[in-house]
Amino acid sequence: MATVSIIFRKDKLNKNGQVPVYFRIIKDRKITYMSASILLFPNEWDEKNKKVKKSHPNSARLNSFLANKFTVLQDQVFEHLTVSKSLTVNQLRTEAFGQKPLYFFPFAEEVYGRYKRQGQIGTHDRCQAIINKVKSYANGKQICFQDITPEFLAEYEKHLRVDKKNGTNTIHTNFKFIRQLFNEAVNKDLIDSKFDSFKKYKIKTEKTHREYLTEDELTIIENLDLGDSEQKYLHRDMFIFASYAGGLRVSDVLKLKWQNIDKTHIKLTIKKTGSQLSIKIPDKAFQILDKYKPKKVVLDNYVFPMLPNGMKEADFIKLDNEISKGTALINKSLKAISEDSEIGKHISFHISRHTWATRALRKGISIDKVSKLMGHAQIKETQIYAKIVNEELDKAMDVFNV
Repeated sequence: MATVSIIFRKDKLNKNGQVPVYFRIIKDRKITYMSASILLFPNEWDEKNKKVKKSHPNSARLNSFLANKFTVLQDQVFEHLTVSKSLTVNQLRTEAFGQKPLYFFPFAEEVYGRYKRQGQIGTHDRCQAIINKVKSYANGKQICFQDITPEFLAEYEKHLRVDKKNGTNTIHTNFKFIRQLFNEAVNKDLIDSKFDSFKKYKIKTEKTHREYLTEDELTIIENLDLGDSEQKYLHRDMFIFASYAGGLRVSDVLKLKWQNIDKTHIKLTIKKTGSQLSIKIPDKAFQILDKYKPKKVVLDNYVFPMLPNGMKEADFIKLDNEISKGTALINKSLKAISEDSEIGKHISFHISRHTWATRALRKGISIDKVSKLMGHAQIKETQIYAKIVNEELDKAMDVFNV
């Protein structure tokens, strides 16, 4: 049930002694006030008839305005009640007063600023970079969502591809965040869905190759003589550990503390998704843990000696900087290790994640369990690994064609 009425809000008397006129909407027992943008002195308002007194010089125009907007609001409420149409206060405001243009950049900054407040610094930085590219394209001009038409998107894609030399999947990543902003604006009734340009504009993507190590290649990396470089041994151990322990991301391996390890399982909250994970530790991973386990365990200390113990993880920016520095060092070592191994593949830490996933599927772990252990939000993220394994099986069957 929803009702509309005109209210003279004496509780909002301003310093000039004037009172604002509002439309009051009661919907689902919730009261919302919508400003009519009219200010009057108390002696200019007819409370009984809910209108401006004739003594006001603009009474006819103001009363016509109020009557018109009141009728529009009432009609929308009546339509909602008779045809079970969904209705929000923002939709009512749009019908009565029209929808104000929503500026794109301030809205985008609010959205990616949310990531920073939540400690997702990497996501914040990526989204900020995406929006900065749009700002540069707009030459500093403020634009509205309504300005970002399918034609605008087509020209912007051409700009990214030709002028910025961005690849198809880089452009896809840029456009995914822009599309997210449109979705949020529509869902919050800040723009009409008819202005959602992504209904008509499709984001292109292309198939990418995901590198991973086979069992034999992983064994070669494990057994490779690394000379007297303690750093390389540490970074390799972390890579091998992740290749056995659920394909943990580098940020989660760096943040792993002894308090996350019990007799049989790793229990932690994934940094990227915030999901809770419990992973049973395979023997190979246990051997690596034992290698770094001190005689006297301090539960709050990190397992692998890279991040400074005692660091305040609530300082998201410092934590992200430390993780970024650690990741760069690890990947530098892994690049050298892959070259020394002569396996012909470029190795970064993320390859351990792909390696664990393909190995798990080959060993018969179901895709839903692989998805759960990897902390994927949706199983479609895991299906790429199933396709890799299926392609291997298809190639294996080709022996019958020889």
